[in-house]
Amino acid sequence: MARRHAAAVSGLLRPTVVSIESEFMSVALESLVPDPMVAPGERSPLQEIIAFVVVGGTGAVAFVLLSTFVVGAPWGPPKWLGSVFCYAVLILPVYLAHRRFTFGSDAPHRQALPRYAGVQMASLLLASLFSYVVYGVLQLPTLPASLIVTALTSAVSFLILKLWAFRRAPVVLAPAGTESAAAPANLAI
Repeated sequence: MARRHAAAVSGLLRPTVVSIESEFMSVALESLVPDPMVAPGERSPLQEIIAFVVVGGTGAVAFVLLSTFVVGAPWGPPKWLGSVFCYAVLILPVYLAHRRFTFGSDAPHRQALPRYAGVQMASLLLASLFSYVVYGVLQLPTLPASLIVTALTSAVSFLILKLWAFRRAPVVLAPAGTESAAAPANLAI
């Protein structure tokens, strides 16, 4: 929001035209979790890592509690489907918490949310690969293997979320008097 106001105040530039649908999605999600309290780039790496662990840990505890209830309920769906449902239900709240508290990102939801979901899918594949290596190839005992898989998957996920999913794409501004500026072909959205 501050970006639009800054451009409007300058009188020289104005933001690129944004579709009503993507603006509605962004406003709807922003109403759930307002703008970050700390500007992007003002958190130390240690603060981000601690927030990542707290948000991820809270999400994991919420998953265990919710899935225990849903999977254990006599009226519940098949256990595997109940577990998948519980994981899916928690994607949005954990995304919003990471966006605000871990990374203090102001990346648009239409960019960050699909990227976040993609990182979650990639993390499942990575956890599978790491599990294959530590259990199958290295044949480590369960506890150390689980800790290694969790640490490796979390570290890769943290880096991808920080450097890609929650990174704000550059804003392309058009000079006053023009209808809109075309985004460069190499601009990743």
